[in-house]
Amino acid sequence: MANSTIRQHLSFRRFSGAAAAHGPAPLPLRHPFVFFGAAVAALSSFVLPSAALGGGPNETAGFKVLAPIVRGNLAIYPVVAAQSFNTSQLLTLDEGVRSGQVVVTEAGDERPLIRPGQHIPPRQQGAEVNRLVLYNNSDKPLLLLAGEIVTGGKQDRVIGADRIVPAQTGPIDLGVFCVEPGRWVGASAKFGSMGGQMAQPAVRAPAMAEQNQSRVWENVRAAQAKVAAEMAPADAAAVAGTSSYAKVFSSAPVARMVASYGGVENEAAILHELREKGAVGVVVAVGDRVLWADLFASTDLLAKYWPKLVRSYVAEAMTSAKESSAPDRSQAQRFIDTLGGSREVVETESGVYRRDDITGEGYRVFELTSLLPKIGFIVHITKLAS
Repeated sequence: MANSTIRQHLSFRRFSGAAAAHGPAPLPLRHPFVFFGAAVAALSSFVLPSAALGGGPNETAGFKVLAPIVRGNLAIYPVVAAQSFNTSQLLTLDEGVRSGQVVVTEAGDERPLIRPGQHIPPRQQGAEVNRLVLYNNSDKPLLLLAGEIVTGGKQDRVIGADRIVPAQTGPIDLGVFCVEPGRWVGASAKFGSMGGQMAQPAVRAPAMAEQNQSRVWENVRAAQAKVAAEMAPADAAAVAGTSSYAKVFSSAPVARMVASYGGVENEAAILHELREKGAVGVVVAVGDRVLWADLFASTDLLAKYWPKLVRSYVAEAMTSAKESSAPDRSQAQRFIDTLGGSREVVETESGVYRRDDITGEGYRVFELTSLLPKIGFIVHITKLAS
């Protein structure tokens, strides 16, 4: 279980000389993704005085926003950074499920196959909406992102927070939110990852920022109703009564709507452009509003998640205001120029990861930092407009 603390304006990226008396002096800041292990160790036992607090428009100067790629009411701004990191040691959920090395099951359901010699847990007393059990039987640490959908079991679920699961670990409780209101029967005993889709920002946000199951259900229903309203009557009838967010947004009628944004060829073309520019992330605007950013430690990691990320952005655009001018690039730049805030909640799993939840005026930032040997850097940053 991760430990939680609350600190004001406290972030390892804002570690300042005023704290040096309490521990080793920090290394020079070369890039916003650099992680200072010694600094975090020093910070864990005290709160910085207000005079030492960082923040301000230059704290993430290593990120630069490029000209947007516009498709209809969706604008995607590539983000480049001064340095990227080797993320090849990290396993994604899609890779793990596809290889059979990552197993997800209902809490209390029948036990999955496990490695020889691994402890066999006792059966629980029954499935729970917001709990799944996960085994990482691979030799790589598993990266899980908030918004990833696992399908099957008694309900489809969405992962509620970024985290890292060490290699050869399990069982662990996986905090999730249901994205299938109305079903509580086993469609399939086997869980899989929805490789082609991630929950759109409107669904990810209440899971990440509010930890609110009712709000997740509310936004799932709203998204399904909005997309149905855009369909021809025959298509709307085809998805009517489908409670599964995953099934609605992977259905043939929705696929035809997605095609209006360019479809699979467009996804590949944008990814090619992102790779060419060396982008490590994107800022996303729908209509005239900048609303989201996903930033990674490397271009390769962004590329692995790109198909499901871009479809989540398209889903947001499909269920939001229609045509309007994309925001100026300077607005997207300002969105990531400040990743600090007035309040910060820090959760850590010792030696595995650190998760920072930062609240600022009109936004939330979530940072996942690996504490594993040889992977000591920020892996993923999400910023959402509130």
